[in-house]
Amino acid sequence: MDELDFTAGDDTDEDTHEHQNLGGMYADYFLDYASYVIMERAVPHLGDGLKPVQRRILHSMRELEDGRYNKVANVVGNTMKYHPHGDTSIGDAMVQLGQKELLIDTQGNWGNILTGDKAAAPRYIEARLTPLALEVAFNPKTTKWSRSYDGRNKEPVTLPLKFPLLLAQGVEGIAVGLACKMLPHNFIELLEASIEALRNKPFDLQPDFATGGIMDASNYNDGLRGGKLRVRAKVEIEKKRILRITEVPYGVTTGSLMDNIVAANEKGKIKISKVVDNTAAKADILVHLPAGADPEMTRDSLYAFTDCEVSISPNACVIHDGKPRFMGVSEILKHGAKQTKHLLKMELEIRLGELQEKWHFSSLEKIFIENRIYRDIEECETWEAVIAAIDKGLKPFTKRLKREVTEEDIVRLTEIKIKRISKFDSFKADEIISKLEGEIEEVEKDLRNLTRYAVAYYKNLIKKYGKGRERKTIIDQFDVVDRVQVVAATENLYVNRKDGFAGWGLKKDDIVEKCSRIDDVITFDGEGKMRVTRVADKAFVGKRIQHIAILRKDEEKVYSMIYRDGRQGAVYAKRFKVGGVTRDKEYDLTKGTKGTRVLYFAVHDNDEQSAENTVVVHLKPVPRLRSLSRLFGFGELGLKGRAVKGNLVTKHAVDRVVRAPKEGADLELE
Repeated sequence: MDELDFTAGDDTDEDTHEHQNLGGMYADYFLDYASYVIMERAVPHLGDGLKPVQRRILHSMRELEDGRYNKVANVVGNTMKYHPHGDTSIGDAMVQLGQKELLIDTQGNWGNILTGDKAAAPRYIEARLTPLALEVAFNPKTTKWSRSYDGRNKEPVTLPLKFPLLLAQGVEGIAVGLACKMLPHNFIELLEASIEALRNKPFDLQPDFATGGIMDASNYNDGLRGGKLRVRAKVEIEKKRILRITEVPYGVTTGSLMDNIVAANEKGKIKISKVVDNTAAKADILVHLPAGADPEMTRDSLYAFTDCEVSISPNACVIHDGKPRFMGVSEILKHGAKQTKHLLKMELEIRLGELQEKWHFSSLEKIFIENRIYRDIEECETWEAVIAAIDKGLKPFTKRLKREVTEEDIVRLTEIKIKRISKFDSFKADEIISKLEGEIEEVEKDLRNLTRYAVAYYKNLIKKYGKGRERKTIIDQFDVVDRVQVVAATENLYVNRKDGFAGWGLKKDDIVEKCSRIDDVITFDGEGKMRVTRVADKAFVGKRIQHIAILRKDEEKVYSMIYRDGRQGAVYAKRFKVGGVTRDKEYDLTKGTKGTRVLYFAVHDNDEQSAENTVVVHLKPVPRLRSLSRLFGFGELGLKGRAVKGNLVTKHAVDRVVRAPKEGADLELE
């Protein structure tokens, strides 16, 4: 077949070059996308603790702020000037901010974090900024600005937050190859810790959840990767047969918890009669118990088998200096306290400059009017002459001022209205100047004692906004509930030895023992195979079952076995413990020769009982074999692992192996 040539004329080199460039461009696409998701969507900024969409929402709300509620739909629409994504993502992010009840004052149905109910549509709910947000989050004079995505507007790079918002409200985000999970902390405790950080004193921070609950944070690890905390629902014994859940773990809703409890009951892990959800403003779930149930044991079962206890793994990650960084909550708080101190310093310096400017012009105005310098410009014919005349008139008095008189100052003097000049009161002017001097002195004092000023600022926030924000989650230490110990053994384990089936549903077969639906069953068959399986309604466990029981890891059973290796092989004996096993895996306890048969199998509770076990081995008659019976004591064998081959008992064919008679009974050996 002839080759097809798609090149044409002199364009070959140019086209090839363009194609190579396109390929190189594609090679960078994934990295660019991953960086964008990390920086612009999933991970909060260390400076203000906000993701870009959250920052843009708050900035938009500040633009619309007039003291009244705004439709969330209006806020979303205004935010789209800054956020290059759809209205749904903005609305969802705003609802999440509103549910924190920290920066946004909400009105209408904003959903319920307890029940998991969703918020109403943005056109039906309203919002405005809280007084706390207005006080700590906004100051155009200290804000760094950048152009919006389309260049039409300016938006803040970060909001000048003077509060550890990131730690207060928490945040979660999943990026490309990176995840962030920061847990919320208590409002008052954060401010108190910030005060200690400013004083260079130690502090301790533990999470606090709006849903309450009981928390074990002994392995919190400062919120870094590798840490873990466990949170429990608050379960009270209301009556002998009723448990009341009044607080739920973080991230768990009352609806999902009810479903979880019902599912655990259906699987036989717990035993209850019914569950009733009376949740309104607070969580209220009633768990009714059947007759004879132990409420303490049932409560432990709820912790073990339901979401009444959850494990949370934090992962504190922030954007700092243009890249993601893993930082502990202590380091984040120290950075926030340092930033607050810096922002307060900037505000004081700006305030000082403004006061000095007011003092300067007030003093200049007084000089201008009291000394009738305005009369010097009556005969001036040009603007330059006016400026020169005023400048000349002010010369004798400039030593009273704290800076030089500029042309801009003189222009402002010319803008003073005649009415103001005619009603000028020198006494009132002195009072204004004196007041300004007092304010300047106060600001300069605060600048000299900046740490004390920042501490007072935090204390004022606690005083103004701390009421009703006390800790809700109880800090405690509790042990992990042993599932085996608390699971309700409500079923019977049956076995059909003929067909090789076992389970709680085989009602007509032999009862082995009581069990729960989470137990494991261990079986040994006549070929020397061992299996461990989860107990079920009906499951195949192997034919010619030698032994079947519930496997309890706290019981170290000792197993004794005598087996024939193959159809005509030697006979071996062994004593062993099971050790660690994998569920649903078959283990061969023999040499694995085809035709192997177990001749004797016994189970004892400990090594002493096993060592005392003695059997009689009966051999098959063969010529010149005088003794057909012999005693064998398992005490001759060492206790080893399940994989050991065992010790040789005899090379002769064995007819049967039976337990030796008790001491005192007659034993006849052939």
